Amino acid sequence: MGNKRIDDPTGTEFVGHEWDGIEELNTPLPRWWLWTFYATIVWAIGFVIVYPAIPMIDRATSGYFGWSSRGQLADELAAEESRRAPIFEAIASTPLAELPFNEELMTQAVAGGAAAFRVHCVQCHGANAAGSEGYPNLTDDEWLWGGNMEEIEYTITHGIRQPGGADTRTSEMPAFGRDGILSGEQVDQVADYVLSLTGRGQGSAAGAELFANNCTVCHGEDGGGLREFGTPSLNDAVWLYGDSREAIRHQVMDPRHGVMPAWEERLDPATIRMLAAYVHSLGGGEDFVEVAADPAVMEPDEQE
Repeated sequence: MGNKRIDDPTGTEFVGHEWDGIEELNTPLPRWWLWTFYATIVWAIGFVIVYPAIPMIDRATSGYFGWSSRGQLADELAAEESRRAPIFEAIASTPLAELPFNEELMTQAVAGGAAAFRVHCVQCHGANAAGSEGYPNLTDDEWLWGGNMEEIEYTITHGIRQPGGADTRTSEMPAFGRDGILSGEQVDQVADYVLSLTGRGQGSAAGAELFANNCTVCHGEDGGGLREFGTPSLNDAVWLYGDSREAIRHQVMDPRHGVMPAWEERLDPATIRMLAAYVHSLGGGEDFVEVAADPAVMEPDEQE
């Protein structure tokens, strides 16, 4: 006690520390701060008891309340799924031919399809669905397998060249150069002729003959493509792997064959149908071959 020194102006004890002539006072903490500190300790003990808090090897303590953020998320997702279930059921049960005539349901389908597209399709077709080299543009009116909603739904469901898919869409262009069907010179002549179909270059009689003998069976006499085979049009400005002479020559010599996955085992039928509605709405969708005949689902001017 005799060694304690008191600061005369404040009456506070010195702690005995000194730095460059500056000494520290043992000033007591304010009582409100101490009580607040004690309260946080009590609150922390209570939190550890009732909520998950202590990490363990493969989990955390569950807490007295049994609450978890994962459980809360699961409950919210279940509630949202329950809310949307009637809409999904209505979309899944409505024939595609009738869906466009139900404006409210079609709006819901397109909105749901847009959300599903952002999750499952943008990786290949792009955020704006314009595609890129090797991935088709879904916003134009050029379709290999058809662009009405029924055909789009079939393509999404079964995919294209899906390995092991019994109902997948399949087309395969022969490797005319790699397999020796045509010589290198003949491949050049065919490439030049294909270029001439779009007004670029003249082509040659030899190229035209080679095209007629080897290509028209799939691409048509005018190069317009045949949907029953999934073959592209060669007489327009839409190209999947590039429109340069080198790109065309490469495709004749050693063609590339893209693969689109079949979504029937990954997505439910309602989501696939919504994707078909969304893709159809992007601007290049085609009309149905057969429209709904039920007057109850037809527009007034179609019933006349």
